[in-house]
Amino acid sequence: MLATFDSHIFWEALSSRPYWHGALLALELTCLTLVAATVLAFFLALGKLSRFRLLRGVVLVYNWFFRAIPTLLLLLFVWNGLPQLWSVFTGNWYKAFLAAFIALALNEAAYMSEIIRAGLISVDPGQELAARALGMTRAQILRRVIVPQAVRIIIPPTANEFITLLKLTSLASVISLYELLGASTVRGSQDFRYLEAYAAAAVYYLAIVSVLMAIQAQLERRFTWSSTGRRRQRRVVVAPAVPAGPHDAR
Repeated sequence: MLATFDSHIFWEALSSRPYWHGALLALELTCLTLVAATVLAFFLALGKLSRFRLLRGVVLVYNWFFRAIPTLLLLLFVWNGLPQLWSVFTGNWYKAFLAAFIALALNEAAYMSEIIRAGLISVDPGQELAARALGMTRAQILRRVIVPQAVRIIIPPTANEFITLLKLTSLASVISLYELLGASTVRGSQDFRYLEAYAAAAVYYLAIVSVLMAIQAQLERRFTWSSTGRRRQRRVVVAPAVPAGPHDAR
């Protein structure tokens, strides 16, 4: 099998402009989708933690629906189904990139909301009570007390979601989005050399994910170091205040 692998076609595909463009398009779709999904997920997480039962029920149904529906089915529904429901989606402005963005953002928000909710509830409830005693509003407590501490918990799983979302963008090739997998499929269909075409796409995915994993590791170390540093600083400040021996003021 290895004798049939044409390295010339492989290197030609690897360095071709469609592959570069497809990789950049996949990254662009991933970044935009994650930002939109995170914003939506933040409000979903707040709704899940709300004291209003109706609001909690709405969020529960949302998460249940989008976590149960396969991502590929959701992509096909948004691309092919929405134009049948609303004629506004039949215009030329409705591109495959926008359809993929909508579908992936709605899908990813259901997962990110649980990550954000876990980060929010990880903060000691006593800190919220103390903030209320100081006269802070709910918005001030979230912005100044809860969210800054929850970020350290949220970052590692969010980085994993980013990597997963990057791979999910390959599904958008079925709705004619010319991203990385779409570019490799087109390249392979030219001379039916799919092995070399898909191998070149795999190299791109491996390279991108390796960089993202390195960035994730740096972020985790940075936030862990900051937390450890604060604990050490507190010990240094408190230790001299312990009364001992001749320095005892009593």
